[in-house]
Amino acid sequence: MRKEVALSYFTKMTYKRYSQLAGAFSSWDEIREAQFNNIKDVGWTDENLINQFLLWKDELDEEKINKILTQEQITCVTQDDKNYPDSLKQIYDPPFCLFVRGELKPDDFCLAVVGTRKYSTYGKQITEELVSGLTNAGITVVSGLALGIDGFAHSTTLQNQGRTVAILGSGIDKQHIYPSAHKTLANKIIESGGAVISEYPPGAIPSRFTFPRRNRIIAGMSLGVLVTEAGEISGALITAQYALDNNREVFTVPHNITSQTGIGPNNLLKFGAHLVTNIEDIIEVLNLQDLKLYVTNKEIIPDSPIEAKLLEILSREPVHVDNLIKNSNLDSATVNSTLTLMEMKGKIKNLGGMKYILTR
Repeated sequence: MRKEVALSYFTKMTYKRYSQLAGAFSSWDEIREAQFNNIKDVGWTDENLINQFLLWKDELDEEKINKILTQEQITCVTQDDKNYPDSLKQIYDPPFCLFVRGELKPDDFCLAVVGTRKYSTYGKQITEELVSGLTNAGITVVSGLALGIDGFAHSTTLQNQGRTVAILGSGIDKQHIYPSAHKTLANKIIESGGAVISEYPPGAIPSRFTFPRRNRIIAGMSLGVLVTEAGEISGALITAQYALDNNREVFTVPHNITSQTGIGPNNLLKFGAHLVTNIEDIIEVLNLQDLKLYVTNKEIIPDSPIEAKLLEILSREPVHVDNLIKNSNLDSATVNSTLTLMEMKGKIKNLGGMKYILTR
């Protein structure tokens, strides 16, 4: 069993604690055999926590875990996997493991669309209008599968044959999809080529702590966050704050000043969020005017199998040549010569320091 999968089941595991263990032990087998002093030596100072961890790993049913993952068709995507979102790696405490149903791929252009469960007719209308525009522009819509605005964001994307990703604060196994009223919507997202993901393992029950935590993933995966409707206190505003904390853009729409569900967006505008009245406002801020052309060009058949391998790894985020060599399983001479040809064709750009990006 991969250590990332196993350690996700320890409810008190944090990114820091995981990193300490991963830095000291190369595999789950080594961690499973570790004793009190071994765990303490990696930097765990709380003796009660260490004892809880030792007891937990002795009782862990690995066979049951593997059986559930297989039955539910759930995969675990770690930071070493090519499909782990690059933008998510850049946040303060990125998940060390993402449980995934469906297809998680390194989308270059994601925008989070979030809002209140207690929506108004206006909030629903404007969400559907803007999401239709985002989808038609080729943007992947990320949201939290919640009732209300989140659900409209997902369903509108599907109606427009777009791609959407749902981030949960619970397990993603069929029995624990939350809210249960959106189990069918979750299945449609998966069937359409999107993904339902969570850092929490199958069987995890949502709580008032897990929802704010999942909001950092929603913001972290995205170029920005669009809040279409929210009260004065709202999880959508937490997501917007995570976006600001991680240097992402925040967008919102103006509301009538008497609207209780418009207090959140109106306050965001006071503090400098981008005012949105149409899809062009978002496209301009994110500089995505040529997005459709980029998406089309990105899907052009490569000129050789070697180019195909490299194009799977390259994106708009800089990638070092050493990572291209490692992840493509090609020798350095082949990679370097192919990169030179691809740069001459205008497909990639050398940023210096042996880092490359796609140019279109």
